[in-house]
Amino acid sequence: MTRILVIDDETDIRQAVALMLARGGYEVVEAANGREGLRRFHADTPDLVLLDVAMPELDGWQTLDRIRDMSEVPVLMLTARGLESDRVRGLDAGADDYLVKPFGGQELLARVRALLRRVTAAPEVRDSIEHGDLVLDLLQRRVVYDGAEIKLTPLEFRVLQALASHPGNVLSEEQLLERAWNDPSEVGVERVKFVIHRLRRKLAAAGVPEGLIESVRASGYRFRP
Repeated sequence: MTRILVIDDETDIRQAVALMLARGGYEVVEAANGREGLRRFHADTPDLVLLDVAMPELDGWQTLDRIRDMSEVPVLMLTARGLESDRVRGLDAGADDYLVKPFGGQELLARVRALLRRVTAAPEVRDSIEHGDLVLDLLQRRVVYDGAEIKLTPLEFRVLQALASHPGNVLSEEQLLERAWNDPSEVGVERVKFVIHRLRRKLAAAGVPEGLIESVRASGYRFRP
């Protein structure tokens, strides 16, 4: 049975959507926020994700970023805002479709069927990122180099994961804030520099060759395996 993950912090809406999907013949997994949604994503490997935009702490944009670091599973964004700029932002961020609340059950099921038709096989979910002797275990949130674990804080791990997921590409400080911090609006870019400095120091102490995380002047940082 096709499994769909519904991530929405509004209980009434989440349960109503889950009921519509269940009546449509789908297996439904629910999550009340972005963090729980990512845990369920790892545990249940859904075939499609319905993701609310406006959620506290880890919002839909941040959750989508982290899903896209792991998988190309279809994602349908749910939002109360119908502005064109929001739809464009969602599609540019990797969403596959955008549905504005309130919506009817038939429209929801039609969008779901259309997205699932585009997928010919079950989406592949990465459980690790490997670059030579450096391995990021995405399930256990561990980093291993040449067989030895490098102790990182959860924040340091998220920053490294963001960079390692896009090797060779420059990520700006603002992009790293979006991907790694739970509330990027409350954090300045100087905090990014501090975490990068601490991360480089820990990697160097573990014997990782210098230059793995490269500073790109006036642009950001690049992972160079």
